[in-house]
Amino acid sequence: MATDKLFTVVGTSKLDGETKVRFANDTLRTKVLQKHGHTDIVLVELDTAMTKLEAVKTIQFAEEFQSAASQAAFADYLDAKSPKVKSVATPTATKAKAPAKAKATAKVAEMDENIPF
Repeated sequence: MATDKLFTVVGTSKLDGETKVRFANDTLRTKVLQKHGHTDIVLVELDTAMTKLEAVKTIQFAEEFQSAASQAAFADYLDAKSPKVKSVATPTATKAKAPAKAKATAKVAEMDENIPF
């Protein structure tokens, strides 16, 4: 991940009909979200500080977040932010090349009449 920030509060909120995952270090974040028009705000305090990815994985099965909107927000977040596993190219069988044929290079010696045998 690009950041090493740790958070102690995580949850979801809805703004303009879209539910998103929210992160904070204090539950007072609820007041800020309400002030900006968020609804359906559900924030929980974590036992220990965690990265965003760890926090989402921790709370995604919590009872407070079993709504379809919350689960969709978690799935979208995990899909976008989880480390991608690079696929390893598997060697493929290649057709063995036949040995190159020797080219016939017969040089025709020019006869020089002045050269003795």
